[in-house]
Amino acid sequence: MKFKKVIARFDAENIELAEEVICYIFFSFNLKGVICEVPIPEPDEGFGTQTLKKPEHNSIIGYLPDTDDSDIMISKIKKRLAGLSEMAVQVDVLSEIVDEKDWAHAWKDYFNVTRITDKIVVKPEWKDYTPAPGEIIIHIDPGMAFGTGTHPTTSMCLALLEDHVQPGKTLLDVGCGSGILMICAAKLGAKTMTGIDVDPMAVDITRQNLEKNDIAFDGVTLGAATLDKTPEIGYDLICANIIAQVIAAIMPDIAARLAPDGKAILSGIIEERLPDIYAALDTQNLECVKKVTWDEWVALVVGHKK
Repeated sequence: MKFKKVIARFDAENIELAEEVICYIFFSFNLKGVICEVPIPEPDEGFGTQTLKKPEHNSIIGYLPDTDDSDIMISKIKKRLAGLSEMAVQVDVLSEIVDEKDWAHAWKDYFNVTRITDKIVVKPEWKDYTPAPGEIIIHIDPGMAFGTGTHPTTSMCLALLEDHVQPGKTLLDVGCGSGILMICAAKLGAKTMTGIDVDPMAVDITRQNLEKNDIAFDGVTLGAATLDKTPEIGYDLICANIIAQVIAAIMPDIAARLAPDGKAILSGIIEERLPDIYAALDTQNLECVKKVTWDEWVALVVGHKK
């Protein structure tokens, strides 16, 4: 099968915000294998290591099956991206046809062994690495799903999981992507876990990655579903590494599924979007108990107000 590779090259004063919005547009059109070719700043001490070479262009790349209506879809994407000029984001859209085997493995060039914390290391299956005593190794094959650990939003989530997961804790991962957060939580001691994603392919990749990491499926539930269709069980931990607009929109559903003493780890947030998140928290009687930043990216730990 052939695929259309869609490349959005862009210039903007606020690279992080442009990246977030373009990715959101790509995801809204159900593009697969989305890759962000943007400079990743050096992290604060205690977070993941720099693993990607600096790209020649700021680009977001995604893939569509090459069908009769793929050109119509690309035209719609171009129209949405052209509207970003109002945000001082200039986008040039390119497309080319590739074979399935080419796009299915394209992301491998962007993924190396990544140290997240002193304890957590993310390793792709095709890379060699000798772990040090006490290290938690996450073997990951992100496939066409988001979540390799190299992006600041995922690195911050993993580090926060290390702080908050205790043996026997229950976890809900909203937008499980590659399953990386569920794997990390399981290796830290979580037992009952639920992972949901609107993309069935992401759910399949999560299942495969759990198997590769020898995570027992007793107590694990996976499903292609939205959060509002998920049972209102009181989870000890809820992770949502998505984007700010979606997090704000689903905040009532997060609050309804968070145990009285539970904590939600929210990431994928640009600093400029924090007022929207704080407003959404306030309407649900939730509050931020910890905030961490990586350049303009923000991750929050939130809980019910006492």
